[in-house]
Amino acid sequence: MASMDEQILRAAKEIVVKFIEAGRVSPAGFSETFKSVYRTVDETARGVKPEEPGEDS
Repeated sequence: MASMDEQILRAAKEIVVKFIEAGRVSPAGFSETFKSVYRTVDETARGVKPEEPGEDS
């Protein structure tokens, strides 16, 4: 599993770096944007459906 975690981390980093290079995200916003992108890439790669707000398990 470590390999998948590393790939997810690298993909998220590359996406955020491209956003910064394109001027879509400022370096100051890296932390918040990275968390969001990482979560999205992780959910997509693992096939996990994100919880909807207000849903109880």
